[in-house]
Amino acid sequence: MSSDQLDKVVAVTGASSGIGEAIARELTDAGCRVMLAARRESQLKSLVQELGDRTAYHLTDVTNAQAVQEMAQATIDRFGKIDVLVNNAGVMPVSPLIDLKLDDWNKAIDVNIRGVLHGIAAVLPHMSDRGSGHIVNIGSIASIHAIPNFAVYCGTKFAVKAISESLRKETLGKIRVTIIYPGAVESELMQSSNDEQTINQIASKFSDVSFIPPTAISQAVRYAIAQPPEVAVNEITVRPANQEL
Repeated sequence: MSSDQLDKVVAVTGASSGIGEAIARELTDAGCRVMLAARRESQLKSLVQELGDRTAYHLTDVTNAQAVQEMAQATIDRFGKIDVLVNNAGVMPVSPLIDLKLDDWNKAIDVNIRGVLHGIAAVLPHMSDRGSGHIVNIGSIASIHAIPNFAVYCGTKFAVKAISESLRKETLGKIRVTIIYPGAVESELMQSSNDEQTINQIASKFSDVSFIPPTAISQAVRYAIAQPPEVAVNEITVRPANQEL
């Protein structure tokens, strides 16, 4: 294995498309062994067939704590350990609060907050016992800016930021914690909203922004986990060069 290759076992949630798929590809290319976790089996199966025997997949709904525990155990059973967890699964419902889309709000809370906590719960004892590990949480520009029509999404992503920083302080010197704040990225995320009018308004607002590819985020993940053990990259913001917010 060349010096720029990583000998790490990584579990990635939301790995069937978009940023998660890009992370799986990036880290496999970097020499990692990768467990792909998501709900869509056909995409996962296709990816594993393409990426080869350094990868495996496990059907995982991050809103189900037991399912995430089983994914973590499957990773340990297959690859012997978990060095890195990438909490990437997320949804982005957008609508004015006055529309009272409680089902969308609850889904965002379940996936974006509980899903991250379930991931942490599934790997933290294992990493603590080993005395090392790395948890990478995919936040958002919405983790650091409140945006109209994104109130619940922003709330969930602000929560991920707070959870990440608290976890960093609780595990200081043992487990590294990174949160990445993507800006406008080409992905399926906007499709998780059923508010077409608001989506069109947002699309118009970002019409001059050059959306960046998911590989911009996967490269940031690779950079963070490639640092030597004594170096922690805690926060990375990656946005289009012409995105103001």
